[in-house]
Amino acid sequence: MSPSSAPSTPSKNRPADPLTTEVVELIGDVVARFYADYEEAAAAHALTGPQARLLSLLALEPLPMRRLAQRLKCEPSNVTGIVDRLESRGLVERRPDSGDRRVKLAAATEEGLSVARDLREGLRFAREPLAGLSDEERGSLRDLLRRMLSA
Repeated sequence: MSPSSAPSTPSKNRPADPLTTEVVELIGDVVARFYADYEEAAAAHALTGPQARLLSLLALEPLPMRRLAQRLKCEPSNVTGIVDRLESRGLVERRPDSGDRRVKLAAATEEGLSVARDLREGLRFAREPLAGLSDEERGSLRDLLRRMLSA
């Protein structure tokens, strides 16, 4: 294969093509709108964005503090403070890990699960635009996003 017919490879020095640039900007806009909507839904429950995100993670499953920090991309000491504040409101509790008694898991309480459900239902941006897409379009979008995240 001659150099001119070789497939092009991304270069750190070459600017992105216009379509890629537009897609990246649109993804940024989607993320910004999602976070703004998330902050609004959190404020309706007197929560900060990080508190709401942590509670949403714990609504899926109890997690150790270290894993919460990894998922939230922050320091474990920050997670401890967030869990403390949510625990004082009765939304989260600490439990021993049955697999390793030295590890404490943070878990959503029944009230915390209810608030997490309300948060999910309060996300207009995440719900309304997607409702305008067909099942096939939503499936395609999901598959493309999964592919992007696994790369």
